[in-house]
Amino acid sequence: MSNKIITMVRKELIDAARDKRSVMAGLYYAVGAPLLMCGMFFMLIGQLTSPEDLNIKINNPQGAPDLIKYLSSKGITQGDADKNKDILLVISDDYASNMAKGISADVTLIADASNEKLQKSIRRLEKSLQQYSSEMGSLRLIARGIDPRVMQPIKLNVEDQATPDSKAGMILGLATMTMIYAVFISGMNLAIDTSAGERERNSLALLLSHPVSTGQIVISKIITVTLFGMIGLLLTLIVSKFAYSFVPWQELGFSVSVNSSFIGMMMLVGLPVAIMAACLQLFVSFMAKSFKEAQSYLTIVLMLPMMLAMAASYDIAPDTLQWLPVSGQLQALIEFIKGRELPGMQLAISSLITLAISALLAFGMQKSLKSEKIVFGL
Repeated sequence: MSNKIITMVRKELIDAARDKRSVMAGLYYAVGAPLLMCGMFFMLIGQLTSPEDLNIKINNPQGAPDLIKYLSSKGITQGDADKNKDILLVISDDYASNMAKGISADVTLIADASNEKLQKSIRRLEKSLQQYSSEMGSLRLIARGIDPRVMQPIKLNVEDQATPDSKAGMILGLATMTMIYAVFISGMNLAIDTSAGERERNSLALLLSHPVSTGQIVISKIITVTLFGMIGLLLTLIVSKFAYSFVPWQELGFSVSVNSSFIGMMMLVGLPVAIMAACLQLFVSFMAKSFKEAQSYLTIVLMLPMMLAMAASYDIAPDTLQWLPVSGQLQALIEFIKGRELPGMQLAISSLITLAISALLAFGMQKSLKSEKIVFGL
């Protein structure tokens, strides 16, 4: 690296350190994102391990005392009117007589299935009623001297081969996505300030008047923004390492730890992504005519890597997306967390594509800085 580039990188870093807004933007995400994820995991684990009681309205509960007792054991009861969900369970008047005769007894569930807030409660009540119906059916068969197993021609046995590490990977996949996204957020304000911001302050034209090439200027800015992105990623990982240790993962039967090997792998895999993020943000900012316009464009542009990562993570897109930037690196990191073999070929190709896109963007910026329209924002 030439002395001119090192000097310009030092100048950019000093300017960035003076801009408290750029520094704090990176810190907010690095510290805030892991803490928000921890809070979300706390609530998720709480709901999975101890579901809240479901209060509904029941008509004619005295007609089916055994059913009411069964539902109560599942946490489904008739509570106070102001606490009841908008779900009504109607037990028919002939319920007891029909049950005694061994014929079907009517139970009607009345609720608005299009109400998203009720769907989970409706499914829970339906599942409990089906389980009770199945148990009653087995008792009737036994009373008639018939083995209930004749109603189960196929006995399904499921052997879960998931290890504690792989189960943790499903949860930590979402957290990994927020970690790798730190390289985009941490350097964004600096990228805007060192491109569109410099043009607004007329310092970009002054910089170009010095005996340095446009290529050296572009490289120095890319290095500076990349450094900020990697620092943001490192801070995110450090905060995650301590914050995730307080989440009660053991209640879900596994443990999650952001250890040194994961931090090292994340930093290595995240470097090409950070370079591409810097190139993309600088390129878009140079194309914008003002600081605010660059912020607007980048807000939209940064949705793309997030959508790619989510599409690949939740298997809602073609497999080819797993070879693209961000999604490819994210998939490799998730496999690493699960303790499986690292998909080296996929990681290598996605990283090469990431660096190739970065090179194209850098070349485009170098060309654009030779245009008066870009330099003076005409």
